[in-house]
Parts: sequence; C-alpha cells; structure tokens
Amino acid sequence: MPHPAVDSVAARARAQVPQALAHLCDYLRIPAISCDPAHADDVRALAARVAADLAALGFDAAEVRTVPGALPIVTAEWLKAPGKPTILIYGHLDLQPVKGEVWASPPHEPTVRDGRLYARGAADDMGGWVSHLAALGAWLEETGTLPANIKLVIEGEEEIGSPNLERYMDAFPEAFASDVMVLTDCENPSPEIPGLTTSLRGLMECTVRCEALEADIHSGLWGGMVPDVSFALVTLLARLVDDNGRLKNPRADVPAAWSAGAWDVPLTTEVIRAGAHLCHGIEPLPTEGAPPAEHLWRQPAITVVSTTLPTIDRKKNALRMSAEAILSVRVAPGQDDDTVRDALRAELLRDAPGGVKVTVDISSGSSGAWLYTPQGPAFPAADRAYVKAWGRPLLQVGVGGSIPFVALFGRRFGDLPLILNGVIDPQTTAHGPNESLHLGVFEKAIVANVYLYDELAAVSELVRA
Repeated sequence: MPHPAVDSVAARARAQVPQALAHLCDYLRIPAISCDPAHADDVRALAARVAADLAALGFDAAEVRTVPGALPIVTAEWLKAPGKPTILIYGHLDLQPVKGEVWASPPHEPTVRDGRLYARGAADDMGGWVSHLAALGAWLEETGTLPANIKLVIEGEEEIGSPNLERYMDAFPEAFASDVMVLTDCENPSPEIPGLTTSLRGLMECTVRCEALEADIHSGLWGGMVPDVSFALVTLLARLVDDNGRLKNPRADVPAAWSAGAWDVPLTTEVIRAGAHLCHGIEPLPTEGAPPAEHLWRQPAITVVSTTLPTIDRKKNALRMSAEAILSVRVAPGQDDDTVRDALRAELLRDAPGGVKVTVDISSGSSGAWLYTPQGPAFPAADRAYVKAWGRPLLQVGVGGSIPFVALFGRRFGDLPLILNGVIDPQTTAHGPNESLHLGVFEKAIVANVYLYDELAAVSELVRA
C-alpha cells in the first residue's frame, strides 16, 4: 500500500523545486573538474560540502571517504525503516573540463534560458543526484521519516573513468550493501519520455602506425617513387568503414523483436539534427532499414580521435617518415571484444598500401559493453512511480557511450535490481559547450523519486535475508 502521505510529499517536492534549483546552482559554481590536478581541491571542497549538507538533512554517517591516490567519494545512510528495502543511490559530483570550449554564458555560473539551466555538470550529473536530495528532503520535511532505507554514494572520479571506484567498494563494502540500486547518470529519450537504460556500448582504443622512411624527405625529389605514409594511413582507415562512414566489420546481431520496438523511440531527424548539432544542410546518416536507435545503441561505431598527419601550422613540402592515428571503437552490447579486435587487426594488416610497415595496437581487457534485462518486481514498481510523475512508464533505452561505473556495478552487483535513470535529454550536450538541464525534466525527476522510494518500499521481496 502507498504511504498515506506520499501525495502530500510529492506536492511539497513540486513546491520546493525553486529551492532545489538554487541548491543545485550553488554546487555548480564549484569547478570540480576531476581530470585537472589544479582542480583537485575543488573536488574535495565540493565533496565536503555535500557531506555536510547530507548530515544537515538528517542522514547518518555522512562523510567523505578516501583511499590513497584517489579523489574522494561521499557516503551517507538513513537506516530507520526496519523490514523495508535498502535503496542505494549513486551519482557523481565531478565535472568534465571546459577549456577551449565556447559557451554562451560562463560554464561555472549557472544561467537559465528558455526553460533550461546552462552550466557544466547541470545534467551530467549534478542535476541527477540533486533531484534525489530534493525528494529525500521533501519526505523528511513532510513526514519526518523515509519510506525505505536509503544509502547514498556520490563519486568524485566518474568523469575520468572511475579508476578507483572498485577500490572504494573493497575498502567500504558496507557503504554499498543494499537491496536495490538506483544509478542516476543516464538519459531520457525526450523531455516527455523517461528512460530506463538497459544497454551501453563498450570502448576500446586502437592505434595504427605506418612507417616507410628513416627521415622526412623532399617531396619533389622523391615523390612518385617512395611510399607516402599519409596516404597509406588514410587508405587503411577508409577500409574500416562503408560508404556512410559506419564500421563494416564486425556488425552486431540484434534481435528482431528489439529492432521492431526500437522504432518507437523518438529519434527523429529533427531530434538527431538538433541534439548532434548538425550543420545546416547536413542530414543524419541513412537508416538502411534499421531504426536509428539500433545504429546509436546496438551497433559498433568507430571514430578517428587523433592523428599525426601534418596540420596547417606544420606545412612543409616533404614526405613524412611515419603517420599514426588513434581510433575510438565503440563495441556493441553483446559483441565479443576479441572478435572485434581480431577483425580490426586483420583488416588493417592485410595488403599494406605501398608496402609500408603497419603496426596495430588495440587496448586489451574488457571494453565495458553492458546489456541488461530488467527482471523482478522492482521494475514494475519503478514504472508505477514514473506514471505518477511523468504520465507514462519508463521506456527501455540504450546509451551509445561507455560508462565504466555501470559495467563495474553490473559485474559486482548483477544479482540486484539496477535502475539506471537520470535527467539528461537529447538537447543536454553533455561533455560539450552549453551543457544544459531541462527544468521540466528536473521537476519530474524529483517527483518520480518521491514515488519511487515509496513504490520500492512496498516490495517486500526486495529485502534480502
């Protein structure tokens, strides 16, 4: 049965959205950029402030945790609901850098324009976990209690790949012990449709190098009789993709039933054009009979992220001694990492153009691709909560990017229900200039959280022995 005060709590949460937004803005003014050692103290300062705010909210054991050589995490707990499930809420407080980006307003000074809040981290991921703080605050202020036991883990290194998160799991296992996990760093297919993330593409890096000369040489004296490594390199790269620029081999097998349902995802030409910031006159790639969601979530992709090809400022009439490119390879969920590596290596090493020497180095280890099947009573409970807040249940979606912490949680806690949600939408521009949070999504996320705790609290099957 729902808590008798849950609707009153939701009403309070809605009324307090302006305060929640102000609280979020205070956090966003701290440039907690985890990849830059110059901002390490900002990450620590924000962590300390979050811990203090959680303690003031009424959480026990609200503290900043550290392990050697790592930026901190914040943990807190409220365990005063005996017999009820324990819900772990994960978020991250660190930010992507902004250096070199052109913003319409200062990236660390939150600005509201046209129904969106612009700031670095507004949606990725400060708005995500602050929406939980707002919902928890509404429960405690309205009723003096929470409907379920709650733990929070707010990480400080997600934007650098969570390199120490597993060390924290090993060092502080009690902070992660729970019955259901809500990982709030994902996206929604539109501001009107809430998303439940069930798949991620993995990531591996491939370096290909072409060598032919012991030194740069005069292109006029020798051009036409010795290999040009620059042309050899681009020839090799072009082999990997089809005429549309998509990776040719290997492709992923996608269940027909999934593809049929994926046509319901609102990835229209207009959404793609706006979300990807396509230039005027440029169209999205053709769908080739598959839904756009399949190309973005369930098929691999490859991107040239760096080359040593001469830039304009290094112009000279010379044949270069070597050329190198670094490729980012997104591995589709369900694909075998070794199969992808073997296919790339075979294609790059066959029939070297001009007889150049080709070397290929592909990152080893798991790519982190993730595929999840929501099962058990936690997911209908989540749907009920979202119907009350959004007017419709969660739509199962994928993410084309790679989120290392998700793969880690899936490996360590795959026996638990993992509810992946968030406040990102196609217009957010996460990791780019003018990142923003849709204010309507923020409000609905807060209210959905109010109902989510109550719905999960009613599922006695979640409580583990």
